[in-house]
Amino acid sequence: MAKKNETLNDGAIDVTATLGKAENFVEKNKKAIAIIVGGIVLVVGGFFAYQKLYAAPREEQAQNEMFQAQYYFEKDSFNLALNGDSTSKGFLAIIDEFGGTDAANLAEHCAGICYLNTGKYDEAIEHLKQFSSNDIIVGAQNLGLIGDAYMEKNQVDDAIEYYKKAADKSDNNFTAPIYLMKAAGALEDQKKYKEAVELYERIKTDYYQTREGQEVEKLIARAKILGGV
Repeated sequence: MAKKNETLNDGAIDVTATLGKAENFVEKNKKAIAIIVGGIVLVVGGFFAYQKLYAAPREEQAQNEMFQAQYYFEKDSFNLALNGDSTSKGFLAIIDEFGGTDAANLAEHCAGICYLNTGKYDEAIEHLKQFSSNDIIVGAQNLGLIGDAYMEKNQVDDAIEYYKKAADKSDNNFTAPIYLMKAAGALEDQKKYKEAVELYERIKTDYYQTREGQEVEKLIARAKILGGV
């Protein structure tokens, strides 16, 4: 029994000693601790102030400024959408003036499409590659557009790479079979029939309910004949 009490007492002494050391540490370093805590408060407060007083109003302004550019874009007036008019900004100005906003990010995507439709494929690729999206459908379409631009430049290997990326980005019946079909067609252009058949077979297996899936059987047969597969 004495042994047990001795152990408990020893434990109590250890706790007390530890608490005492902690109090001494705080007392000796309270100025430094106050500075650290104050710094954390300033950082957190500064972040929320930045979001509320700068980032949010800037985002709203960018969205408002881009309204007319989006109107021109929807009307296929691509030069006006890119460069604006005498009273409104185009996508390029939005990108330059409001970098880091969601509006500027969307403007990169739209600018890329404008350049693609006006035959300026290098510029299209440049802007499309700057765009990012958490939406798997939009993200896949953006990658597919990069593939289209490379095809127009006759850089078929690069086009195939991006078509495959677009197909892999989103496993769905809407975009995946379209970009697999484009990749397979590009492979056929290069007379890589075996690789093309592999992609056609993937469409047949994974996306048989889609329009592409219903049409792919004849493409498989043709590619096998042409390639002696």
